[in-house]
Amino acid sequence: MLRYALVLLIGSALMAASATSSAAELPVKKRLLLIAQGPDGHPPQTHEYVAGLQVLEKLLAPVHDQVEITRVRADGDWPEGPELLRKADGAVLYLSEGAKWIHGDPRRLEAFAQLSTRGGGLVALHWALGTKEARYIDGYQKLFGGVHGGPDRKIKFLETDVTVLDAEHPVTRGLEKLTIEDEFYYQIKFVADERGLKPLIGARIDDKVSPVAWAWERPDGGRSFAFTGLHYHRNWERPEYQRLVAQGVLWSLKVEPPQRNFPGPVTAEDLALPDSSLPASP
Repeated sequence: MLRYALVLLIGSALMAASATSSAAELPVKKRLLLIAQGPDGHPPQTHEYVAGLQVLEKLLAPVHDQVEITRVRADGDWPEGPELLRKADGAVLYLSEGAKWIHGDPRRLEAFAQLSTRGGGLVALHWALGTKEARYIDGYQKLFGGVHGGPDRKIKFLETDVTVLDAEHPVTRGLEKLTIEDEFYYQIKFVADERGLKPLIGARIDDKVSPVAWAWERPDGGRSFAFTGLHYHRNWERPEYQRLVAQGVLWSLKVEPPQRNFPGPVTAEDLALPDSSLPASP
């Protein structure tokens, strides 16, 4: 009887050790917040923040075993935001006047600062990079490396050539020159110390190629990626945009994208909007 009990005890211990070992071998998923807002007064088919991040989630589907994605709407005061950010390893912002929004709640600003300090990934798309008031510029630069801010900010609606400025960077892997219509922010106000900041994509505006996307290896050890395009929802259809944004997000999280079948596929249904018959306008 004693021998049988010892066998059971040893067997249980071995099973527990095996389970602990297996659990230890499982990769820890990065926790990513996709933060959107509802309509901000722009015409339909522009600034479609919620729909755009739904598309982005589809593009990131092939890395679901490495990245746990949570989509949230940050309308109004967003009181739960600081706690969500404290649990996150990265955040993607696609919302209205992002620099002002981050500063709109001291707890929110502190939570973003903490995410940055612990090396989290930060991504901003289009108007999430902006502020009409200059007083929000400095604080936002410390997080994203650059900002489309102040009363002298530059905007251009046009069809233009977009070129790769750094073909060796992981974010631009597989990208080539394209011609596209978009609203680009340019003459971005970058941090004074630009070490670690790499312009990635340039758009020809006013007979000059201006950086409209960049990657920044921050002094705190984290990474930030930003892209000023994506005014029009239809541009999510472009494979070049899909690859740029999806690779930018993974780079910010320090996750290597799969060599094949990435980004994930999106269908016409994924891209459709409730009022898709309406014409796009600035």
